[in-house]
Amino acid sequence: MWHHLLEDSALKNGSRVLPLCCALSSMLLLCLQAPPAGAQSEFTLSQRIRKIIDRPEFAHANFAIEFYSLAGAPEAAQQVAGQTLGEIAAAAYDANLVSGAIAGDYDLIIRNGHIIDGTGNPWYAADVAVSGDRLAAIGDLREAHAKREIDAKGRIVAPGFIDMLGQSEVSLLLDNRSLSKLSQGITTEITGEGGSIAPQNEKTIAPQKPFLDHYKLTIDWTTLDGYFRRLEKQGTPLNIGTYVGSAQVREAVIGDDDRAPTPAELGQMKVLVEQAMKDGALGLSSALIYPPNIYAKTDELIALAQVASKYGGLYATHMRSEGASEMPALAEAMRIGREANLPVEIFHLKVSGKPRWGSMKNVVAAIQLARDSGLDIAADMYPYTAGATALASALPPWVADGGVQKLLERLKDPAIRARIKKDLAGDHPDWENLFYDCGGASGVLISSVQNPELKQFEGKTVEDVAKSWEKSPEDTLMDFVLADNAQTGAIYFMASEEDLRIGLSQPWTSIGLDAGEMSLDGPIYEPHTHPRAMGSMPRFLGRYVRDEHLLSLEAAIRKITSLPAQREHLESRGLLKPGYFADITIFDPATIIDHATFTKPDQLSDGIDFTIVNGQVEYDHGKLTGATAGRILRGRGWHPDAP
Repeated sequence: MWHHLLEDSALKNGSRVLPLCCALSSMLLLCLQAPPAGAQSEFTLSQRIRKIIDRPEFAHANFAIEFYSLAGAPEAAQQVAGQTLGEIAAAAYDANLVSGAIAGDYDLIIRNGHIIDGTGNPWYAADVAVSGDRLAAIGDLREAHAKREIDAKGRIVAPGFIDMLGQSEVSLLLDNRSLSKLSQGITTEITGEGGSIAPQNEKTIAPQKPFLDHYKLTIDWTTLDGYFRRLEKQGTPLNIGTYVGSAQVREAVIGDDDRAPTPAELGQMKVLVEQAMKDGALGLSSALIYPPNIYAKTDELIALAQVASKYGGLYATHMRSEGASEMPALAEAMRIGREANLPVEIFHLKVSGKPRWGSMKNVVAAIQLARDSGLDIAADMYPYTAGATALASALPPWVADGGVQKLLERLKDPAIRARIKKDLAGDHPDWENLFYDCGGASGVLISSVQNPELKQFEGKTVEDVAKSWEKSPEDTLMDFVLADNAQTGAIYFMASEEDLRIGLSQPWTSIGLDAGEMSLDGPIYEPHTHPRAMGSMPRFLGRYVRDEHLLSLEAAIRKITSLPAQREHLESRGLLKPGYFADITIFDPATIIDHATFTKPDQLSDGIDFTIVNGQVEYDHGKLTGATAGRILRGRGWHPDAP
């Protein structure tokens, strides 16, 4: 028998040792099973090991191997071999760069690129090999072959980008081409902001009837698992994970009424959260400026978050205020995290309203203080100073008490309209006055409508419409909501560039588009959508990182890869590492930039060459390949073998 001592002086430089370790380990095991064969067999084995070491893959490694005869001492042989196997495993684990195989063919090799692996470490030059849906090898693969090869000279090879707040759960059922996401290098989306795709029942479906009728969409699922199964059957180009919305479970149990749940109703809501977590929800979400979520008190949210906590979820929130009451709203989110014992994610962090511009430094200081005290709290942002939501969200929340139909009825009442006008004129500590925060009608842009007679106003401000209709801005706002049955989308110019930059520079902020996938034609195409739908990732990397040097490229890539993957516990994603899923984005750091603007938002960005999802090329130099290799990403509460 024999023993070898492995000393690799190149390990600190990232030498690729796993294949060698696997080969040596196999030889050790074979020797343990065979009877002693004398020095000649040991010499033959030594020759075989030396032959492996001399291969080009290990040209930069410095191996010192010694052999000791242990013939006739099987127990000692087993002990020494066991120790050696441990040393081999440790060497493989410690290596930063490992090759997935000594030789052989792969499905894809990406050659000559600069690797930014998602850790935040500096780039390095290497080839990347893919087999099936996994990364198989990273290193010098000049002797290897593949069915397809991509020359990435002058390009960055990075993990696929992760959108920490998308809105694609419904659009994927209507038109799943996902050009807007894939063209930005996005391979994974996290969704489910307050309202989520499940649970569904008559109470949740009824308010969606105008939308469902318009798109001829049928909700044929009641649970999150049912939705996932439908999406898997239909196919998705994107990896999709979702929260269960606290607004969704509230509406499913008590509808859209402005009241607290009874103890029995709260119990039903907790059961729905638990079922969603078992189905694979990533946590509990809220959107506390919108009805019916705005009607939920803190204790209600804590009770639901405690259920999500049991299953390893987090609490993600569109806070109760991003403007006049932002600091109390942030304190509420932190309280929920602490009392429910789960991490907190702040959706689309911003400071809303010109009177408060410059306050982001206070917001990030409060978040950092909470982190320093032990609370796992982080945030995501989009790299724009304008937000987007429904035009009806500019109205006071009490107008929506009872649902959309009640809202539309109230807008026909002259006395109620007078009250609304009064409310729109100033700040309110208990609700977010988006109309006021944007400086009135001139800061609110109509982005999408459903009524064909109103299509002419897409891309116009409410002020433009008011002039055309010869009405006051407030009457125009209410009449437009009425005429489009509260289905209008709008863009709100509410934040400052200085605050945006401060937020983006924090190590705990990631990027979320807050926009669903779409293509440049088809049923869900919106020519006047928010430009973040088409440009967020290239804008972040091109404008803020390359042009303005807000942070290093490696740090920026970490924000949109390993940081969100770690946050959401996305197993084997977010890094370029052998054995991980082959979600890969290849881009040109010199040219990557957005072209979508608020006046012409339907413009593809430049610089993304390839977007690869689970090993399949889905976007190739401006063209979709038609592959739908995306997967459902279920949370830690899901157990596939559970009854």
